[in-house]
Amino acid sequence: MKQKGIDSFVNQRVWIIGASSGIGEACTQAFIKAGAKVALSSRRAEKLNAIAQSAKSGQSLVLPLDVTQQDQLSSAYQSISDSWGGLDLLLFVSGVYTPLRADNFDFGIAQKTIDANLLGPMRAVSLVLPNMLKEHAGHIAIVGSVAGYSGLPKALAYGPSKAGIINFCETLYYDLLPQGVSVHMISPGFVATEATAQNDFEMPALITADEAAKEILAGIQAGEFDIHFPKRFSGFLKFLRILPYPLYFWIVRRFVKI
Repeated sequence: MKQKGIDSFVNQRVWIIGASSGIGEACTQAFIKAGAKVALSSRRAEKLNAIAQSAKSGQSLVLPLDVTQQDQLSSAYQSISDSWGGLDLLLFVSGVYTPLRADNFDFGIAQKTIDANLLGPMRAVSLVLPNMLKEHAGHIAIVGSVAGYSGLPKALAYGPSKAGIINFCETLYYDLLPQGVSVHMISPGFVATEATAQNDFEMPALITADEAAKEILAGIQAGEFDIHFPKRFSGFLKFLRILPYPLYFWIVRRFVKI
């Protein structure tokens, strides 16, 4: 059984959480151009309003929120339901990244990272699932990262949060496929965004946010579960996952010079 894709994004009701910058902003612009109705959420209201100006009248909703606050997510989802009568696609892009290694480990940063990157998507999914299950339709797409495939330097909190997303999406897919609800697990490599600008090392196969958005929209439209890119980098990291640990750690130390 193959999960459903989307033939056309025209008039599809899309909620993008993390729409104010980077991949989220690029996806928002792409969905608007494709004719979708887009609800934009993030903490930065001014940025959301500026992005929404590219949409036609009635095509967008600006719903600022903090993904760690369940009441704000609930209020935003209620606004979408009241305005559009439901939702076709949840795209959760929002995330935080602070480079951490063992010699500078900060539990407070780790806690905030898990709260935003793992519990944030879970909060949003818990809101949209009941109606999607009732209608036996809908799409849930969550942006994780190739950093969730296996342990990598400077990802002592970020990596575990994204590994959790992989497991969460896999389990959602197993449960929701028979119900007619599609799940899309999105694992980007290095994308030029405000988050990756913090890195002080060379990022292999770096792509633009617009390139990432094209991959995401194409993958959702095709009904893909595992959307990962760029393939030359994400494919290599997938290969590393199956290697014995001694060989894996040797390769990481040899080629990841950070």
